[in-house]
Amino acid sequence: MDGCCQTTPPLNLQAFEVDIKGGQQGCKYAFLADRSWFSNLTGLYDLRLNDEVPVVLEWGIHNNTDYSVELIQSSFNSNFDCHMSDLPYMQCHCYGGYAGNAYILQGCQDINECDNSTICHRRGGTCVNKEGDYDCVDGRKTAKFILVGVGAGLGALLLCLFLWWSCKYIKKRKEIKLKEKYFKRNGGLLLESELSSPEGNVERSKLFNSKDLEKATDNFNEDRILRQGGQGTVYKGMLTDGKIVAIKKSKVIDEGKVEQFINEILILSQINHRNVVKLLGCCLETEVQLLVYEFIPNGTLYQYIHDPNEEFHVSWDTRLRIATEISGALFYLHSVASIPIYHRDIKSTNILLDEKYRAKVADFGTSKSVSLDQTHVTTLVQGTFGYLDPEYFQSSQFTDKSDVYSFGVVLVELLTNQKPISSLRDQEGRSLASYFIISMEENRLFDIIDAQVLKEGKKEEIALVANLAKRCLYLNGRNRPAMKEVAMELERIRKLQNPSGIQQNQEDREATESYVVAFPSSRSNIDMDVIALLDVQPLLPSEPW
Repeated sequence: MDGCCQTTPPLNLQAFEVDIKGGQQGCKYAFLADRSWFSNLTGLYDLRLNDEVPVVLEWGIHNNTDYSVELIQSSFNSNFDCHMSDLPYMQCHCYGGYAGNAYILQGCQDINECDNSTICHRRGGTCVNKEGDYDCVDGRKTAKFILVGVGAGLGALLLCLFLWWSCKYIKKRKEIKLKEKYFKRNGGLLLESELSSPEGNVERSKLFNSKDLEKATDNFNEDRILRQGGQGTVYKGMLTDGKIVAIKKSKVIDEGKVEQFINEILILSQINHRNVVKLLGCCLETEVQLLVYEFIPNGTLYQYIHDPNEEFHVSWDTRLRIATEISGALFYLHSVASIPIYHRDIKSTNILLDEKYRAKVADFGTSKSVSLDQTHVTTLVQGTFGYLDPEYFQSSQFTDKSDVYSFGVVLVELLTNQKPISSLRDQEGRSLASYFIISMEENRLFDIIDAQVLKEGKKEEIALVANLAKRCLYLNGRNRPAMKEVAMELERIRKLQNPSGIQQNQEDREATESYVVAFPSSRSNIDMDVIALLDVQPLLPSEPW
């Protein structure tokens, strides 16, 4: 600028003094100013407009400090550099691509070179900023890289989908193979051949899918358990059509008795008696067999007569009716069904009660079918203490009279409201059967009869039922009455109690006659009056699946 002179002060300047010689009179000023600001002035007149001027101080770190360059960089950041010089201090500056104050924490920040829109025009391409630098990327190469990346991604995705599908397919094949294995082991092929046979007469049986039954029971959730026994656990389930069923899951499978098990399914599928729980079908493609029965809503007879929380007492008439229904069902199984069936586990927990509190004989897990000329089956002793026939326990030979003994215990339960085994009774009377026999022999019958029974029943009727129970509990099975005789006696007692039941018996007789027409070869020696009293229904299926 005209009329002025300037100089750059040395870097190690600590103080300065100005002496002006010559020049115009009255115009002698000196000052420090930023070089870039000073170079933009056009004339001396511009200086009059400013009361102050900008000054830039050059900073440095004195050489006689204990700080090294490495220590300074590690204490601040790595985006700057400091160097020693001949000056008495170190100077620091930001690296290229960074700007700011190198003497403060995080003072050097990345410069976004891409803010300059023309920076990559000469090279062609697109500016891509990065830490401390930038790249000019060729758009065509970028598109190529993108296409390659997308292609690789799609390929990887398709490979993953293929591997997932392969694993799923292999898993499904393993499940199918396992189901086929279980199905064969559980006698599925034998059952299918019988189902397809026109002579089999088992069209009412149904093979259920394992997944449907798992869904019906919420994967056999513990909350769905209705009851548990020695042969398995019974769950409440709802099929896809909304029908409520009871699904029994067996505990173990005896491969040596598969044919016998399938034979029992075929037999039970043909039973059509209103006091026997209907077998709706089975599932054989699981590790253990699953049996599907009709659902009976009101629990077991045991709960009904022994539950202390019951709000009402079971009337004498109801007890007598239930006893008659059970005896009728057992007579049907022993003598009327096309092939005789021994239940082998009659007890109050295996007698269910439907919505009208009608008895339903259930749980045929240990049942045996016998030929017409068989008088017994020889097996390992199975059953429930308190109900177990002593003769069967000693000989391992189960007869129809063994079911009679167990029914006798149930009959005593109905009379006394006492449990089959109780530690509250004397040692010799812990078994209800023994306690009952001893009480009768000591003429103390009415001391052990339930108060509700004594209140509502006539002593003559109670005595008749008690004597019948005593005969059922004879130690020698030959002296016990057959279920036919038991059923007749109970029905006779009910007729004495309710003479108005004669008309209903006539309707039952007509139903029985239709049964005889359908099966003329069955039991020619069965008393027609007895069958009529027991409400036997025809074995022909009443409804299709």
